[in-house]
Amino acid sequence: MRSRYAAFALDNEAYVLKSWHPETRPAEVEPDPNLRWVSLVVIESSGGGMFDAEGQVEFRAHYRDRGKPGEMRERSRFVRHDGQWVYWGPILTNGTLVNI
Repeated sequence: MRSRYAAFALDNEAYVLKSWHPETRPAEVEPDPNLRWVSLVVIESSGGGMFDAEGQVEFRAHYRDRGKPGEMRERSRFVRHDGQWVYWGPILTNGTLVNI
């Protein structure tokens, strides 16, 4: 999770895509030149251990969009793929993003 946040903060599209599961990964990630990620707070995590096949991370990522502060909150699902942890996507409830 932290490495993906750093990749977004540094506009490292290659790493963002590499760390995304191929079944849910978009074709590209286009950085927004007006958006700057400024901090990450991991609220809770579960699973993701040495013998686990998947895990979850709840986080808050703070950003500035054209100088105005904002916050993204998500509970994310990570899975092992080819021996590496990769982002699957947000955890959805009834087809909508879980509001945290």
